[in-house]
Amino acid sequence: MNRINSYEELQNLAKDFSKQLEMLSPSLEEELAAENKRCNRYVSICGGTGCQSADSTKILENLQKEVDAAGLSDEVTVAITGCFGFCEKGPIVKIQPDNTFYIHVTPEDAKEIVTEHLLNGRSVARLLYEEPTIKDKVKRQDEMSFYKKQKRIALRNCGLINPEDITQAIGAQGYLALGKVISTMTPDDLIKLMIDSGLRGRGGGGFPTGKKWSFAKAYDADQKYIICNADEGDPGAFMDRSILEGDPNSVLEAMAIAGYAIGASKGFIYIRAEYPLAVNRLYIALRQAKELGLLGDNILGTNFSFDIEIKYGAGAFVCGEETALIHSIEGKRGEPTNKPPFPAESGLWNKPTCVNNVETLANIPAIINNGAEWYSSIGTAGSKGTKVFALAGKINNVGLVEVPMGTTLREIIYDIGGGIKNDRKFKAVQTGGPSGGCIPADNLDLPIDYESLTAIGSMMGSGGMIVMDEDNCMVDIAKFYLEFTVEESCGKCTPCRIGNKRLLEILTKITNGEGSEEDLETLKELAQTIKDTSLCGLGQTAPNPVLSTMKYFGDEYIAHVKDRTCPAGVCKNLVRYEITDKCIGCTKCARNCPVSCISGKVKEHHVIQQDKCIKCGACFSSCPVNAIVKG
Repeated sequence: MNRINSYEELQNLAKDFSKQLEMLSPSLEEELAAENKRCNRYVSICGGTGCQSADSTKILENLQKEVDAAGLSDEVTVAITGCFGFCEKGPIVKIQPDNTFYIHVTPEDAKEIVTEHLLNGRSVARLLYEEPTIKDKVKRQDEMSFYKKQKRIALRNCGLINPEDITQAIGAQGYLALGKVISTMTPDDLIKLMIDSGLRGRGGGGFPTGKKWSFAKAYDADQKYIICNADEGDPGAFMDRSILEGDPNSVLEAMAIAGYAIGASKGFIYIRAEYPLAVNRLYIALRQAKELGLLGDNILGTNFSFDIEIKYGAGAFVCGEETALIHSIEGKRGEPTNKPPFPAESGLWNKPTCVNNVETLANIPAIINNGAEWYSSIGTAGSKGTKVFALAGKINNVGLVEVPMGTTLREIIYDIGGGIKNDRKFKAVQTGGPSGGCIPADNLDLPIDYESLTAIGSMMGSGGMIVMDEDNCMVDIAKFYLEFTVEESCGKCTPCRIGNKRLLEILTKITNGEGSEEDLETLKELAQTIKDTSLCGLGQTAPNPVLSTMKYFGDEYIAHVKDRTCPAGVCKNLVRYEITDKCIGCTKCARNCPVSCISGKVKEHHVIQQDKCIKCGACFSSCPVNAIVKG
């Protein structure tokens, strides 16, 4: 394609390219059925990291071969796309316009999909999703409980378009917002629109995006910078990665828009090197955008120029903090610095710099195309729009979820997530990753927004949401997160470097059965001191898992310290296995014990030698009559 020289030319191309996507509309099926017409079909194969690791590339190849062999090449398009969000059910194949959604597809299923569905119009029932509560098969994506309550704005094109084809991005309104902004708006108009929309940063802090831009614009400098923070470090979080893999052009477009707002001509995407697929698709999108004149010099024939460079991070969690990230780009050690000055005044190479994370940026083109009033009508009074969560843990439906702010935890966990695995009892949900807190069942009806989560000792964070059931020990969970933050601390300030190590030592002592009531008081006091005195957000929020679990699950701490027991049976040093009178003497437990600490004759009661038992649980798992109890 040739360079696009004006906003009007871009608009005309968008209309032409949108015709490629018409068959992706589920409503088209109803229109064609009413007219008794057959339509072309579009087969989308999930090309996210998770599905690619499960052979989705081979599925794509096999489907194309079968389509060709069946003589359907002229009426069936087979293409890769980004993540559909329903990660646990991948690899996913979706057929449009009938919106049929196939899960756990293998390369060997390609022939049956083509023969049954594409040739004979019969869905492949065994590949359809089954609702976990009602056990009914569901054919269409829009009828699945996982998607019904979602509102996809940041993820609007993920699972829809081919992320390696910029024409599809343009056909889905890509770069129209950029064209509108640089052709018809002043920077002040743009900043006001963003402030009116109510968009807040989705990286964890929740600072108003428009205000951040206004601060950077206010400083005069010969050079300013836009940085996209794609250093996604929370355990279990993959929201930003999926956006970059599924719709990289939306982020590039938003960075250019932000550059126009503050007067910057250069942008950097700081992304961890262990995201190779996201990096590759970013490079493809950058190359295509530059070829079309959507990035680079004199964009769309205007005097606005903006270019983007990719910088790799080495996977340090602390580099999610904006000043540490900036130092890393400069080639320095990734450590935070005191504020002020804030990056808006003195950031990258001491120039005014604006740092926005991936999800924040992905919202911006949609806001400009649809208006501030549209966006601000979604969500709550103080938290506008939607939020993407990585829903994981003891949940039936694991995946990416985008919901309006104000949606309750209960709706996410039970209506969208399908409830707790194996019908176990819900215990807690961790939001905000290592910086967040554990929320108990009493707060399941809490509407999720920035203020509500902070008020109960957790936080929004970047969007990790880990669900726990009755088999999780909350003391052990706090210890797990402290192990992570201790490992990831940059070590610059004493409260974080030393204080968090002391917290971890006390938690380890408690889970080993060596804790005291005095240790519990020390935990609280030390955790609060670290919150109050650490240099950056990592240290200031690191004690949250400890403080929240002590607040809501204090009885478990007491049980560990006073009763020397772990109620969940997780902490090995506090677990004791006993063989009850139900024992039938089958010898299975003895045969499965790796240290031969179980004695007894066939058809006689067996006994565990406690001084030799390593608490591995092999006997407990292998007993056919549930004669072994754990306490």
